[in-house]
Amino acid sequence: MASSDAPSPLRRTRRSLPIALLRARETVMGPIREMLSQSDINEQKWRVLRVLDERGPSELTLVAKEACLLLPSLTRIIRAMEDEGLATRATDAGDRRKSIATITEAGRALIVAHMAESNAIFARLEQDFGREKLEQLLDLLDELQTLDLYKP
Repeated sequence: MASSDAPSPLRRTRRSLPIALLRARETVMGPIREMLSQSDINEQKWRVLRVLDERGPSELTLVAKEACLLLPSLTRIIRAMEDEGLATRATDAGDRRKSIATITEAGRALIVAHMAESNAIFARLEQDFGREKLEQLLDLLDELQTLDLYKP
């Protein structure tokens, strides 16, 4: 345990990027989680539905990447979504090692049911934070994702 008199070699938590990203995520996700609770769906399933709706039938590796999920987690989530009638999964005819996920009409209906509230949440964010700042933040986050922090 560090002494309170000794300076910490780490950045202060208020200026820690990982912690700042988590705090910002919680600020944004709070209203979205509240919206999704009305449909008894979690945010991971919502992300999968959004990806499948946007991209159409997609290979699971791509869905996992785009929905920010680990492939084993996505496999479990897709299985549950199949049971709930929100998505289907089929073997790729061209490569039997791959699975293709597709949103169902029920999954699409869920997105449509939340569309107005989701857009309202984003509009509030854009109004409170500012459209220009929000676009700049999204551009900076896209740029940040291109970094390879694993190399020495």
